[in-house]
Amino acid sequence: MTTENPAGDTGIERFEIRVKGHLEPRWAAWFDGLSLSTHDDGTTVIAGPVVDQAALHGLLQKLRDLGIPLVSLTQIPPDTTASQQEN
Repeated sequence: MTTENPAGDTGIERFEIRVKGHLEPRWAAWFDGLSLSTHDDGTTVIAGPVVDQAALHGLLQKLRDLGIPLVSLTQIPPDTTASQQEN
């Protein structure tokens, strides 16, 4: 049995994980190649697709194990990326 997905829906969700402090780009390898961007407020956003809930929990465990304080976790709606590129 197959389930139909809306056009462009790959079933992979995107997330933004905001942490306290600035992480260097080399840390992207630790976070499965997700993008890292530092912000003036002293935080780093780790963003990108996460294949499933187990992978998301794994990322959060890495942050915990490294002692990096979590500020927020936000699921990015699927159409956000497309609408931002149009502007």
